[in-house]
Amino acid sequence: MATSLNNLQADFLLPVPLSPEKLCSRGFNQSWELARRIDCEKGIHKNPHILRRHHFVQNQAKESRENRQLAIQGMFYIHPQYQRRLESASVIVFDDVMTSGATLNEIARVLKDNGASRVINWVLLRTLRPSQRSEHV
Repeated sequence: MATSLNNLQADFLLPVPLSPEKLCSRGFNQSWELARRIDCEKGIHKNPHILRRHHFVQNQAKESRENRQLAIQGMFYIHPQYQRRLESASVIVFDDVMTSGATLNEIARVLKDNGASRVINWVLLRTLRPSQRSEHV
């Protein structure tokens, strides 16, 4: 697997961001702490500051897929300092846990709206779908 990561062509590796308030209370972004340790092609720029998140007070973990998709709309933005660097860029977005995929879909939309040509999602863990959860209880 390490060989394939070293041969992957991309311009950026970005973690899913936390809101400033959540980052301040937690003290770290777990997605960034994992992403920055990934050994991949040297041309891939790892940066936790390009993708930003507005503050949102409600936890989405137990919400339905539809509610998560509605709540996450407009939650992410690109730091203005980096907008021009995303033109025609290939971007890897790293998240520690994917539940419904709503966050990654919204981030991909924001990146493409800001000029990224390709968005690749990497996740460490995937939660079970509700139908699969009942099978494992």
